Amino acid sequence: MHVLMVNGSPNEGGCTYTALTEIANELGKCDVTSEIIQIGKQGIRGCIGWGKCREKNGNQCVFRDDVVNVILEKAKTADGFVFGSPVYFASANGSMVSLMDRLFYAGRSLFRMKPGVCIVSARRAGTTAAYDQLNKYIEVSEMIMVPSPYWNMVHGHTPEEVKQDEEGMWIMRSIGQNMGWMLNILKNAQQNNICVPEALPAVKTNFIR
Repeated sequence: MHVLMVNGSPNEGGCTYTALTEIANELGKCDVTSEIIQIGKQGIRGCIGWGKCREKNGNQCVFRDDVVNVILEKAKTADGFVFGSPVYFASANGSMVSLMDRLFYAGRSLFRMKPGVCIVSARRAGTTAAYDQLNKYIEVSEMIMVPSPYWNMVHGHTPEEVKQDEEGMWIMRSIGQNMGWMLNILKNAQQNNICVPEALPAVKTNFIR
């Protein structure tokens, strides 16, 4: 079993990375492998809602000049996902939002019924708003949200300060443990022919006619 983790921070070894690493360490104790994908400092263009990715493009975005399609390709074989972002102006990092829009627009079926969780990192405030923002991608894509004992956030201005956030580190370890447990349950279900239900046909109601 393998978990794909996305670091939405431009700082590869910063606070968000520190939180993701704590989750990865706990996943390892559950015999679950993981990898962290860095979105880095390269600009990520926003989704234009063109829809071509859903027509004939095989869960690939039509824009191929950034990391979005790399993640979508890895998502095909990943069993679970962790999305982490720093907090900018009480919101997820702009590059992370652009990436998430395109990931879930082009590859929604790749995430359906797989465990997913979002975490946020901030020096002080804005975490709750950013956390709520990212969770909407999990819910609307029919992912299985991984539970935790408190809001999924860490605080600190440097990785060293994040490590001093004992409650935040406890939350990250709990996420890793709970995700490992969920993945093992899903594996056992599959081995016993308990299959993921097929998605119902979409129904859309337009209120302006």
